[in-house]
Amino acid sequence: MIFEQVATGGCQSYLIGCPNSYVAAVIDPEIRQVERYQAIAAQHGLRIRYVIDTHTHADHFSGSKRLGAALGVPVVMHKLSPAPYADMRVDEGETIKVGETRLRVLHTPGHTRDSMCLVSNDRVFTGDTLLIGATGRTDLPSGDPGELYDSLFNKLLKLDPKLKIYPAHDYKGHTCSTIGDELTDNPRLQKRDREAFIEMMRTLSLSMPEHLTEALRVNMSGGVSVAQLLFEAATQTPFMTLEDARDAIESGANDFIVLDTREKEAFEAGHIPGAIHLPRGQLELRVNDVLLDPTVRILCTCEFGKISTLAAQTLRRMGFSRTVALDGGLQAWRDQGFPTEIGAA
Repeated sequence: MIFEQVATGGCQSYLIGCPNSYVAAVIDPEIRQVERYQAIAAQHGLRIRYVIDTHTHADHFSGSKRLGAALGVPVVMHKLSPAPYADMRVDEGETIKVGETRLRVLHTPGHTRDSMCLVSNDRVFTGDTLLIGATGRTDLPSGDPGELYDSLFNKLLKLDPKLKIYPAHDYKGHTCSTIGDELTDNPRLQKRDREAFIEMMRTLSLSMPEHLTEALRVNMSGGVSVAQLLFEAATQTPFMTLEDARDAIESGANDFIVLDTREKEAFEAGHIPGAIHLPRGQLELRVNDVLLDPTVRILCTCEFGKISTLAAQTLRRMGFSRTVALDGGLQAWRDQGFPTEIGAA
């Protein structure tokens, strides 16, 4: 088996490949690593045939939908997954064939109702059901400590103790463990009594994952995160440096407009001299009244350069093809000591 482990912070994802058939699968992809998985596959001469999520993630944005769409391959999830973009839904006892490699599905609810583990010859991909030195939490939507106990002690932990485990998360720098080592050393697994285990899980004091609500929304619906919107806008929009913007303003060019997309209070507190004010929220409704010439160069600005990037992308799509965004925003402009003026436009 060709095997690559990709860490993104505490998130762990995996590419497995068959060296004889040159096909591969990616397990629990993270959206920021989509291009990296493709590069790893190309390096090994592999073609990714499946993209697999072991469960609905709540602490990061899954790359499954984007990677599956880019490659034209199915996204594999458990049949109980709420994700509408899952193309191939699997259940207990079924097998995913990756060339000569087999991944047998174990339905292991508890962390989420759609959690599953994938068992191969010498290893098992445990998602968030079993972690190294811990288990998945059960206090997030569809979590259940009783189901987690049953999934662990009545199913997963009855597998060969020599099997290596590869979880979907690890925050302590570990790469893998074994079922036997976890049975011996994992403090949560020492609670062998079902009620004692449930009580332990219910009384854990855990901080909520960053972007919890947004991650669940995106991963359950196939929607788009704010970060992804900004990333896509930035790839479709040219930028202008602070120095070039200053020089263009000082030159007094007739075909150059600075468009401030912040709200009224922020604009009046200080803006680039000569800027036109059009808040991002009113852009589509007022653009024809404010921007009369689609051939001029438009420099969009905001406080940090994010909202202005979205505005620039929108204007370019509407036909203002010379629109650019200020790199760094007004905060960077002020930090450079460049001039601003106060008051209404």
